[in-house]
Amino acid sequence: MSQNTLPIPDDVVGPFQIEDAAVRGRLVRLGPAIDEILAAHAYPEAVANLLGETCALAALVGSALKFEGRLIVQAQGEGPVRYVVADYDTAGHLRGYCRFDPDAVAEASQGFVRPGAKTLLGGGVFIMTVDQGPDMDRYQGVTAIEGETLALCAEQYFAQSEQTPTRVRLAVGQADVGDGLRWRAGGMLIQNVAEDQARGSTEEAWTRSQAFFETIGEDELLDPTISGQTLLFRLFHEDGVRVFEDQALAAVCRCSEDRIRGVLASFEAEERADMVEPDGKIHVTCEYCAKTYRLEPESLTGG
Repeated sequence: MSQNTLPIPDDVVGPFQIEDAAVRGRLVRLGPAIDEILAAHAYPEAVANLLGETCALAALVGSALKFEGRLIVQAQGEGPVRYVVADYDTAGHLRGYCRFDPDAVAEASQGFVRPGAKTLLGGGVFIMTVDQGPDMDRYQGVTAIEGETLALCAEQYFAQSEQTPTRVRLAVGQADVGDGLRWRAGGMLIQNVAEDQARGSTEEAWTRSQAFFETIGEDELLDPTISGQTLLFRLFHEDGVRVFEDQALAAVCRCSEDRIRGVLASFEAEERADMVEPDGKIHVTCEYCAKTYRLEPESLTGG
């Protein structure tokens, strides 16, 4: 294995390449960042798991962007979870949230197996959106939710929208990291680089890499005592794996008082008057980070 990087710590995503094979991948490990995102809401376990997977997937895919911008991963359906979204920007900032019916989620969660994406979302769509800023058109790819897991939804997306053979593994859970139970998430993605005249056929290398990939355990992706480099060595040491520079990740919401003021100022004065709470202020809670802004109606302009 190449020794050109230190072991990957928590809250990072990093690319890797199987030596002498047309197979590349990325590995994400989330600790405090995903705990902050999930702990901000009283999500049921199944919903927290789905959102954690979505955040890990957004980091895996978004970290491959070659320009400044954002990747938005979302899924929406007619099931107990109406909507799940994770937002990654190329500075390594993550945020996400879910809309769901608590009673319907509780009913779907009865049983021995934790419900997956298909059960929670029902019939619906899986969407990836690339946002390169206000001066560029957004690129959006949409596929039907067909796999029971979010990882299978992502694989189906890449097969249909990108025509790139892709495997994805995602894991979310809680672990005692010394100060009580904290949420953790991890994920790995591998892709088969298209064959060309120089490479020749890549089918054999892809089949071999997938066989190694299948041996990943969820516990390995979540274990805070196993570095990312160690995990990659366990999987691919027979062929060798080159690890490249990783990127730090953090839970960062883009909400701000100025943005909230701008939205409220767009309403008519009469509409804002209907929003005033008993304490005489307008309360606005961010869906992503759950922070509540309390603003004086008289301080707002517009309308």
